[in-house]
Amino acid sequence: MKLVSYLRVSTQQQSRSGLGLDAQRAAIDAYAAQRQATVLQTFTEVESGKLNTRPELAKALHLAKVTGAILVIAKLDRLSRNASFLLALRDSGVKFVAADLPDANELTVGIMALVAQQEREAISKRTKEALAAAKERGRKLGNPNGASALLRAAKGNLAALGAIQRGADAHAIQLRPVIVALTGEGIESLGAIASELNTRGMLTPRGGTWHKSSVRNLLSRLERMPVSPV
Repeated sequence: MKLVSYLRVSTQQQSRSGLGLDAQRAAIDAYAAQRQATVLQTFTEVESGKLNTRPELAKALHLAKVTGAILVIAKLDRLSRNASFLLALRDSGVKFVAADLPDANELTVGIMALVAQQEREAISKRTKEALAAAKERGRKLGNPNGASALLRAAKGNLAALGAIQRGADAHAIQLRPVIVALTGEGIESLGAIASELNTRGMLTPRGGTWHKSSVRNLLSRLERMPVSPV
């Protein structure tokens, strides 16, 4: 049996022991050993809450399709509300298995995707209704000064600068597993790391492409930050 492994992690998920990268790898390795299967390649997705694209998932699905392998993920239960992931999995035509739910199939994922989409639409509807009710009561919504006032205030506002710093730190934490993986593959120069990050669709904290200087800043930031236990 041939397997393609897909790992998924975000800043929030790293703080939960059940969804750490090490825990996911252990679950998939145990599944492969039990089935005497061979893992052809492992793809690791470092997700941002602001981005809905999953380039590593697309690569994993493509490899599984062209090799006839089975896509294996560690945990399906925690992803059951992620409609875009489930829909991509359902529509890919690739056989898959979840280590925590080995009996799950395409029908299971299709049902989960429909439930997730329904929940998302229900939340959106409730939010719009709440905002409309608040507006009818005469409550002013939004920032009356607009975003430009916030940008001007940020220049001398320590709180705003602190928020920017925390955002950069969070982004660095998201990318730490990717940097570790690249260095493990012998990709260590600033230019080579920048090229790999761009190839994998990773963005800088400001949403741009990577250069030697931005990689240098990322590595310096990671050196200053302690490695949190998964």
